[in-house]
Amino acid sequence: MTTSLRLLGILAATGTAALVLSGCVAKSDAEDASALTVSSTDSSCEVSDASTASGTVTFEVVNDTDQVTEFYLLAEDGLRIVGEVENIAPAASRTLTVVAQPGEYYTLCKPGMIGEGVGRSAFTVTGETVAIEGEDAEQKQQAVDLYAAFVKDQVGRLLPSVEEFVAAYESGDDETARELFPQTRAYYERIEPVAESLGDLDPRIDYREVDAVAEGLDWTGFHRIEKDLWIPAEDALNADAVTPAWQDWAPSTVAERADYGDMLLADVQELYDYVHSSDFVDALDAQGIAGISNGAIALLDEVATGKITGEEDWWSGTDLWDFAANVEGSKMAFSLVRDLAIAQGEDGAAMVEQIDAGYADLESVLAEQGSLSEGFVSYDELTDDDKRELTDLINALAEPLSQLTGTVLS
Repeated sequence: MTTSLRLLGILAATGTAALVLSGCVAKSDAEDASALTVSSTDSSCEVSDASTASGTVTFEVVNDTDQVTEFYLLAEDGLRIVGEVENIAPAASRTLTVVAQPGEYYTLCKPGMIGEGVGRSAFTVTGETVAIEGEDAEQKQQAVDLYAAFVKDQVGRLLPSVEEFVAAYESGDDETARELFPQTRAYYERIEPVAESLGDLDPRIDYREVDAVAEGLDWTGFHRIEKDLWIPAEDALNADAVTPAWQDWAPSTVAERADYGDMLLADVQELYDYVHSSDFVDALDAQGIAGISNGAIALLDEVATGKITGEEDWWSGTDLWDFAANVEGSKMAFSLVRDLAIAQGEDGAAMVEQIDAGYADLESVLAEQGSLSEGFVSYDELTDDDKRELTDLINALAEPLSQLTGTVLS
């Protein structure tokens, strides 16, 4: 999070592009005897086969619930959305068609279009690599569409996670709230520039105290709650500041906790409503591939300007969770434009090779400190050498990454 608002345009999918969304049409438009069938229920996501051959693959999804549902095809990491069909009404059918490359994937349904989803199952594509055909403009639009799908998924997970976090905080269950704090923020950190594009929404959700004071804003959101959960002591890291964090500090009352929690939940709900609106789609279409490419750079900047200094999560020391989520978001954005950069010739291919190596090196060193799934060490446990190594790796990656937008638009 930075003190200046940035334009929307980021992330989308992690790793290299393994599938390209070819189309998402009504069932009547894609009658295919070889199509895989999917039954989405309240508790399961039954696919007729767990594997298929590479090439054009069709999933005919039937909604057997009493609520709107979605179907996802996820990459091997379980995070990147490589194909999805949403807004499937009860008793209705929709068809997802993809060009599938060999590899390991997951299928998943999401009744109600919110939360973690149900019926996550392994799915294998066998055979030879399939050449991707189609006009350059079509491939760029497909990247934008997949980015939109990723953002919707992350915000769909963020909302129920914030609900759980706020419930623990408002009830005084600080131990649970502290555990949920970094996990919940990861969803937000992957898609943060979306909120930053909406005026004061990101300041309300994610401003640090120093930023809010500097801009004359009421301080609310994650970090206001963080200070309640990790009450600053007189020996806090910033105790030598002109106005120490602990000075004149009083923990929030029960009523104040209710206000701060409810405000955070309302702001995240606003974000959820936005990314499921036509305004979000129009914004993505307007920025096109440049928005995604610039977003890869912007999220790495988030790491360089906030997380690596330990200033983001000042009281909790959970900066490495934010760090890792920002890197994931940056890598996800890059993955959507990676093949377009390679298509520009030898220079583009060389740049991509540098970026691939940069992400791998950064992830390897970050993994020495923990993981998003298992947790990280507190930021104050890092040595100066640890921080210097991470800074050097960020700078090494930032240099070729800065050339990405110009390359994909050339």
